Amino acid sequence: MTRRFDQLDVFSADGLRGNPLAVVHDATGLDDARMAAFARWTNLSETTFLLPPTDAAADYRVRIFTPGGELPFAGHPTLGSCHAWLAAGGTPRRGDVVVQQCGVGLVEVRRDGSRLAFAAPPTRRSGPLDEALLAQIARGLRLPRAALLDHQWVDNGPGWCAVMLDSADAVRALRPDWPALAGLALGVVGPHAAGGDAQFELRAFIGDGMYEDPVTGSLNASVAQWLIGTGQAPPRYVASQGHALGRAGRVVIERRDGTVWVGGEVAECIRGQVTL
Repeated sequence: MTRRFDQLDVFSADGLRGNPLAVVHDATGLDDARMAAFARWTNLSETTFLLPPTDAAADYRVRIFTPGGELPFAGHPTLGSCHAWLAAGGTPRRGDVVVQQCGVGLVEVRRDGSRLAFAAPPTRRSGPLDEALLAQIARGLRLPRAALLDHQWVDNGPGWCAVMLDSADAVRALRPDWPALAGLALGVVGPHAAGGDAQFELRAFIGDGMYEDPVTGSLNASVAQWLIGTGQAPPRYVASQGHALGRAGRVVIERRDGTVWVGGEVAECIRGQVTL
């Protein structure tokens, strides 16, 4: 069966500068094995499949696959899938609020001009990291332990932990020792100097896969909850991510009425059809 297929760039207004996503429309009839096979073939960090909702409160349902398996939730696939659904003619029941059904349940996505933003899911684990883990992180980042100025579990599903360095330049300069980061999903954050278009720099290291994620919605969501909650960041700020990979991701964070919203632009790169 021929189905509509989009390839998008999330957290970037310009194509090729954010985090790519593949979206398959009208995925009814595809079984798990076929979805997984297609996700392996695209070889992107995530591929999503749009389906009719099974919850009456949702506008659409999405299934999110990596080359290694299915995820209950992920940030940039949420924004990209919502963009694709709207671009294909989807009409939300609640005006500028789109309700996505996925593995973690219902997720709200708001439209704000050309930008989309999702409500950050609650963290499943928080609190400080222990010293043995901090020693491993310091080794993996090739830094002295004293360079890790603050730290926190920021796990909202993928197992994220995070550390703070003294500057964005220090974050950008990292050259990790990948074997030393085995078993970790690590976020590293540092403040930019005043006056730029971003206030914080983030990097996301996946130790078991030995790769760096270019722009990460889930990590930005939980880091924002940590930083804003501890007074280390204002209620609204912009995070940049992807510099070391030649990207220029921009993630807009805003806390409103107690909820942290994670937003960004989505650029269309490819629109076509695929036979599945």
